[in-house]
Amino acid sequence: MSTRLSDEEVARFQAEGYFLKRRALSAAQAAECRARIEAMEERLGEECNVRMKIKAHVVSPWMTDLARHPAILDAVESLLGPDILLFGSSMFAKAANSPKFVSWHQDSAYYGLTPNESVTVWLAFTPSNRANGCLRVMPGSHLEADYEHDETYDPQNLLARGQTIRGLDDARAVYLELEPGEFSMHHVRTAHGSLGNETGDRRIGLAFFYMAAHVASTLGRRSALPVRGEDRHGHWDADPLPRLDLDPETLQYLTDMWSKYQSKEVRQAALAGKI
Repeated sequence: MSTRLSDEEVARFQAEGYFLKRRALSAAQAAECRARIEAMEERLGEECNVRMKIKAHVVSPWMTDLARHPAILDAVESLLGPDILLFGSSMFAKAANSPKFVSWHQDSAYYGLTPNESVTVWLAFTPSNRANGCLRVMPGSHLEADYEHDETYDPQNLLARGQTIRGLDDARAVYLELEPGEFSMHHVRTAHGSLGNETGDRRIGLAFFYMAAHVASTLGRRSALPVRGEDRHGHWDADPLPRLDLDPETLQYLTDMWSKYQSKEVRQAALAGKI
């Protein structure tokens, strides 16, 4: 059965900048994903938040397969059309009883894409709700002028540079609560963030960043993963594909990409590109 968005749901996304929600995995499958992530963390001796950013899907074949899940791509195709590339992906895990947060920000300020025809899919492996710091969005913000971001480098902020939009009215926020296996979507220009985890268990999810195949990079030649349709434009090189869990070659590629993203030169280039 197709999980494409209806015409009404597409219109609502275009007006509000987000969509809630669809199911991609059963609760049991989501629990298995969590177990796999935690097994990887044990092998690496670090939390997934440390390196599984930007291109987390290159860590393991099952994560690449998940990025191609038909239920997810059907929904994305409703918004971006039939030719889709995966620009990136990031694991987000909040520890139990943790004050760490994600500040209000727009991904478009850092991604270096033109045009901004891109959506984020946030897939829950555990319950994601207000108590444990679920994703929240600012409705309609994708239609407003670009926001200024203050790079705070706050150690409590889960973003690489603590990039923060000041002055937004928290009372307008919509909380995108999900059960394990469900996903939400939001536009690349939608202001979003999340608060701390006040519960006794971790909150774990995987974000996929999709774009239409005709979208180009303003930051030089980069890579992406074709996931549906055709790439008739050739703006992007191909991401390396993992051969096994924690493939040493792709793990090094991921580490290098994360280090590059954290560099201030990326932000300077993004500003020069008028993203």
